[in-house]
Amino acid sequence: MILGYYVDGASLVTLAMNGWGEAEPAWWLNLQTHPTARVQLADGTREVVAHAATGAERTRLWERWRVLDKDLDGYASRRPSETAVVVFEPVR
Repeated sequence: MILGYYVDGASLVTLAMNGWGEAEPAWWLNLQTHPTARVQLADGTREVVAHAATGAERTRLWERWRVLDKDLDGYASRRPSETAVVVFEPVR
């Protein structure tokens, strides 16, 4: 799956969306059960552990997405549930 993301410290951040459709994307459903993964980037692969940001972390990361995408809140309002902000942290 090709995902848009941004770098936050050592982590990668993306949104769990299915074209802003109602259903959660299959990759996110899989990660909720098995959070370890390997991501392939232009500079190589990384072993990561995924989690959904919550609380202050989610607010901070969502605000950064709003800077990147001025229509983010409008798109998100089309979904019946909150869009997960997914953080890929490096495996230590």
